[in-house]
Amino acid sequence: MNNEAPTNPFDNENLPFFVLINEQQQYSLWPQITAIPAGWAVVHGPQSRADCVKYLEVNWTDMRPASLIRAELGLR
Repeated sequence: MNNEAPTNPFDNENLPFFVLINEQQQYSLWPQITAIPAGWAVVHGPQSRADCVKYLEVNWTDMRPASLIRAELGLR
């Protein structure tokens, strides 16, 4: 059995994570050691990966981008 940490930081449950959001109200789980990309903002963390996943489960209830929701509602 291999007990080494994953080489991909997105898969490493031992790292602290952020939850990010963009202007389309889409979320992303992001390791703290990785630079936050342009157009995204931190809304939660740094916390454990498991805590961030729980945050996403509670807060990201509609996967549609904000622009699609507005279009479906007849808004601009």
